[in-house]
Amino acid sequence: MKKKIVSLMLVAAMSVSLCACGGGKEAGEEAPAGTEQAVGTEEGAVNEGPDMEAYSAESAELYDKVLGEFKAEYDKALAAETVSERYALMAVAEAKLLEAGVMLPTTSKGGRYGITHVAPYSFDYVLWGTDQTRFHSAIVCNELIKNADIQAMKAKWEELKGTGTYHDWAKQYLTDQGYTFADTYSYPYTGDPETWDVLASSRATTNEPLSQCVDGLLEYDGEGQLQPALAESYTVSDDGLTYTFKLREGVQWVDSQGQPLAELKAEDFVNGFQHMMDTQSGLGDLEAGVVVGVSEYLAGEVGMDQVGVKAVDDYTVEYTLVQPCSYYLTTLEYSAYQPLCTSFYESKGGKFGAEYDATCQYGQTKDDIAYCGPYTVSSATVEKEIKFVKNEHYYDPSKINVSNINFIYESGEDPTKVYEDVKSGLVSSCALTTETVEIAKSEGLFDNDEVITSSTDATSYMAFLNVNRYATANTNDTTTVVSGRDAADIEQTTKAFQNVHVRRAICTALDRKAWNAQKNGDDLAEKNLINTYTPGHFVSLEEAVTVDGLGEFPAGTYYGQVVQAQLDADGMDITVWRDGQAAAVDSCSGFDGWYNPEFAAAELAKGIEELKAEGVEISAENPITFDLPYASNLPTYSNLANAFKQSVENSLGDCVKVNLVSCANENEWYYAGYFTNYGWEANYDVYDLSGWGPDYGDPSTYLNTFLPEYSGYMIKCIGIY
Repeated sequence: MKKKIVSLMLVAAMSVSLCACGGGKEAGEEAPAGTEQAVGTEEGAVNEGPDMEAYSAESAELYDKVLGEFKAEYDKALAAETVSERYALMAVAEAKLLEAGVMLPTTSKGGRYGITHVAPYSFDYVLWGTDQTRFHSAIVCNELIKNADIQAMKAKWEELKGTGTYHDWAKQYLTDQGYTFADTYSYPYTGDPETWDVLASSRATTNEPLSQCVDGLLEYDGEGQLQPALAESYTVSDDGLTYTFKLREGVQWVDSQGQPLAELKAEDFVNGFQHMMDTQSGLGDLEAGVVVGVSEYLAGEVGMDQVGVKAVDDYTVEYTLVQPCSYYLTTLEYSAYQPLCTSFYESKGGKFGAEYDATCQYGQTKDDIAYCGPYTVSSATVEKEIKFVKNEHYYDPSKINVSNINFIYESGEDPTKVYEDVKSGLVSSCALTTETVEIAKSEGLFDNDEVITSSTDATSYMAFLNVNRYATANTNDTTTVVSGRDAADIEQTTKAFQNVHVRRAICTALDRKAWNAQKNGDDLAEKNLINTYTPGHFVSLEEAVTVDGLGEFPAGTYYGQVVQAQLDADGMDITVWRDGQAAAVDSCSGFDGWYNPEFAAAELAKGIEELKAEGVEISAENPITFDLPYASNLPTYSNLANAFKQSVENSLGDCVKVNLVSCANENEWYYAGYFTNYGWEANYDVYDLSGWGPDYGDPSTYLNTFLPEYSGYMIKCIGIY
């Protein structure tokens, strides 16, 4: 971790944070906001951060205390001999993660009333990677599509998926129903990219727009099938270790004006992979232990010649794996595998390896990147819009169904704006808020069958508990955060949060249905609730597996069923899987399996006794008080925060108090926790503005985000590493 530690020290010295927890906020819905200030700091103050050597040691000790069991079980899963055994043991590890109480799963995307101009499954829908935000094949109507037609298309998709015929059928169906087609897809976005270099960020706010601009080797279509993209074909060696991709010839890199720059070659994938690792953005950690030499390169121990990515010739690129990886092809859909126009990168001052310079011009603006995807960026205005136009030199124009894509900024301050924008056609679709549901009813959209219920996806949003709070002011901007609590009180909370029973009590004290109703309304309050980090239906066993202490699970057993079995065996009284449901997704989501005030009260009592033995007195006169920042300028998020406070305090009595910390504008809430790089920057006790979407089709895409030693992307959200 040599490079990582060096970057940590630089960040500590500069007191600037540039990255955020992955997964991101819910696009197309109200944008969260916020800020708060530190106890005892003046406006404009910025934390300088801890001594990093001591902080790393402290993080390691705390990790073993709060997540040691999870890590031990995860390591067993990595050593599994079969894919099914791997899935079962990862489910056991997930149970240990949930039992640790460091985070509470809350919701996924979707599961809400909405209105749309877009045909279902007209672009990729898979649960991982970035292909679901590649909009070039979108079928967009000028009219709102009626719910009955949405349901008819979904039913036909089930019949046709895998045949390659659904897209054409959907266009003909809509034509027959009297719809007309638009040539622009408009997407409501809530945060600008922090860089235009897609290989330098794990943030959804960067990957969503830039996925329009650069293609990968393969790409999922709307039927969930992998199709050739920049690679025409590929082969896999008999031992499963070498993947060889034959590239299309004649693919052009272009600049932001659409002018040709160079032909895409195999070296662009090699150099792109090296640049991705050089940026230390977290993308390289996804490939550590997967591709030969990545872990060693990230640690500064080897050069690129020892990494398993080679240009065999101008049109052949080869990847060599550490060991066979059953899900390897699904990893190609994330930005880590996108190419880099070598000559253009170098013309902007870009360098590789030990000479890498993060301050070079490449990626600074839309004009400082090269494009090989279906679109180029014609204009970009911060917190207003990003406009994309068709790339006239794109290698396969037949794949482009809409000539223009517009990202329209939606701050969320006006809860009706995006709704009005969709009705007028300025935006292509949106979820309805509690406010706009009532407006839609009054305007007849429900009666006219123009309101749909969106499907949920595999994004997992969470509330995080900070077990090692350092920051009492935002470390990465000059805003203030006022909690009104003194240092001794904050120290007591941190000690309390290091007790597993206290954490479990808080996680099971929240009535998530009542909480979520503040955003989704009573009708759909449970629809997008989730109960695990990895969706319980994400994978299933292909063969029978016996797990020590749990017995045998037959072929076809879902991941969530094994998680539930381990939770039951350990006496963790929550429900993450319900047998007997019509659909697997309904077995693991769409209900609140965590809310259990009796269990919460019992866990709190255990925690108070253990803390007393450590010299920490908790009582009604000396309660555990924790800071929850929220966006006070957004009515929905104010309501959510107050519902959180009311539910937790009602469940746990006078010994726990929630201190709501008001955040005044769009950026402040982000800077309190979402826009952080390291755990010491987390300016909260509990934070509910982040999540994770899967990068590939294996449970490790979720679980490895909680690994230690700065490798887990979400571990910083609980205040360590």
